[in-house]
Amino acid sequence: MDNFRRPQRAKENNEFVFGIRAVIEAVKAGRDIETIYQQRGLGGELFLELKALLKDTLIPLNSVPVEKLNRMSQKNHQGVIAVISPITYQNIEDIVPAVFEKGEVPLILVLDSVTDVRNMGAIARTAACVGVHAIVVPLKNAAQINADAIKTSAGALFSIPICRHANLHKTCLFLQESGLQVVACTEKTNDFIYAPDYTMPTAIVMGSEDEGISNDLLRVADHLAKIPMAGKIESLNVSVAAGVILYEAVRQRM
Repeated sequence: MDNFRRPQRAKENNEFVFGIRAVIEAVKAGRDIETIYQQRGLGGELFLELKALLKDTLIPLNSVPVEKLNRMSQKNHQGVIAVISPITYQNIEDIVPAVFEKGEVPLILVLDSVTDVRNMGAIARTAACVGVHAIVVPLKNAAQINADAIKTSAGALFSIPICRHANLHKTCLFLQESGLQVVACTEKTNDFIYAPDYTMPTAIVMGSEDEGISNDLLRVADHLAKIPMAGKIESLNVSVAAGVILYEAVRQRM
């Protein structure tokens, strides 16, 4: 369950794949693609072939102005650029059974719309330190795994499994069906983070700093738990908040 791939020096031609046909071949070859940018309004048979191919993948396709593509590269991109991921995304459906088979108690972290790459890196670093078995992120509205995220994580993103899924609600239902409790870290409750029993198989959900956890995930959660605040500032940075609740889980499991 290791994401490791030998890091390479950042060069334009090994970070990006340019052109519709080249991107199609990269997808067919199973390359680890972080995201694909398409020129807004792009059409044609070849592009339709790419879109059809992506339906069976978990690769985000983002429509952007051509100026963004031109800033990314001066090469003949034909309106399509694929960003190659430095990690291999995994499936939570494979990880949870493997954790149970090893006789360990699963601890999973679910990040709902955490889009800042440095927050992503800092969370991954803490998660690796406390023994989180996997981090789950959504297909869209998630921080890109890039050089900044990896640097901030101190390399943890190469060692902890990152799972990308199209529907976090369905993912949380799968985790519950697999025997995990879902704990949502949110201020929308009177219960503190010390109330849940983290010695049980657990998935902890963290939300974005601006919007928090989506309502559909709050509704499916088994527990809502908030971090006590005594000062004038009403919220913590999401990476700090993740560290606080994760170390409460560690404290209970020791």
